This record gives sequence, C-alpha cells and structure tokens, in this order.
Amino acid sequence: MIRTFTGPDEVRAALGEPLGPSEPLLVDQARIDAFAEVTGDHQWIHVDPDRAAAGPFGRTIAHGYLTLSLLPWFGARLFALEFGSARVNYGVDKVRFPAPVPVDSTLRCTATFTDLREAAGGTILTTRYVVQATDAAKPACVADTLVLLT
Repeated sequence: MIRTFTGPDEVRAALGEPLGPSEPLLVDQARIDAFAEVTGDHQWIHVDPDRAAAGPFGRTIAHGYLTLSLLPWFGARLFALEFGSARVNYGVDKVRFPAPVPVDSTLRCTATFTDLREAAGGTILTTRYVVQATDAAKPACVADTLVLLT
C-alpha cells in the first residue's frame, strides 16, 4: 500500500518508521539479460545459465546494480511525496549486497526515512531501502539513498 506524504512535517513525523513491504517483483532471466545488454556487463555468472549451473550459486544471479536500480520501482509502490516541485537523485551514502539474487527470485522491499535535513537548494531526504528475496536469510540489498527535494 502506498503511503502519501503531503509535506516535510509528515515525512519528519515518519522518520524511523518502516514502510512496506512492497508488492513482490520477480527477477527472471529476461530482466537480467536486459540489464546486461543496457550496461554492457555480460559476466557469465549473470547471463550464461549453463556455465552458472556449475558455478558457486548453481544458477545465474542478478547483477547487484540491477537490484539497486529497482529501488525507484519499489519506492513508487511504498510512498508518494506530494509536495515541492522536483526530486533530484543526490546520491547514495552506503550500499551493500549481503546476499545474491538467484534467477527467478521474488523480491520485496521496505523503506525507512532516516533523515531529513535542510541543504543548499532544498531539503535532503535519506531513505534506507532493504530488499529481501523470499526465503533468503540475508537481504539482497541495503542502501541509504539521498534525494534532494526542491
């Protein structure tokens, strides 16, 4: 369910409160192959099912950066910021990939606003995303993102 925020005070009041989990998202070989094509990262562990079957994970795995790139998709399904004029990607403070995402994994995500601070040109919102594959012991991705709200 999407939670809507209509102003910075509502975001501030929600600091530390987990949002989600999101709806599930399947990461299949077609998505992995498309990401490889767009980025030029054709490492066999991602795109060669036959070779990957004999590799350390027994099948192909998604690129870590593919998992990271899904954060906007998850975020749009967890919350809406309906105030200000623009949102600008300001960067990422920290990203970790504690566990691989095997092909045909179903992912879900939670988001937690961890900081909201004034900065030149607007307000910076820090959001921690935790992406988890079904039945995995560790998260697939933990990322602290920064968005400039103008």
